Amino acid sequence: MPMQAKDIEALIRASFPNARITITDLAGDGNHYAAEVIDESFRGQNRVQQQRAVYAALQGRMDGPAGELHALALTTKVPD
Repeated sequence: MPMQAKDIEALIRASFPNARITITDLAGDGNHYAAEVIDESFRGQNRVQQQRAVYAALQGRMDGPAGELHALALTTKVPD
């Protein structure tokens, strides 16, 4: 079952409550999204560490072929 953008945002927000989060449905099918997560907690982390933290926040929703979320183009940043 496809995920809604609001559900993706809620999962990320649970781990990053002060983040600026933008979710975009890339294909209109509920399976291909882009997410931009900007959070102070990323300061001092490299991109891989930042993205792993966000993927962990998704609580396995992208795991394997039966995952609810098929594709997520992820951008992470620290605030300017």
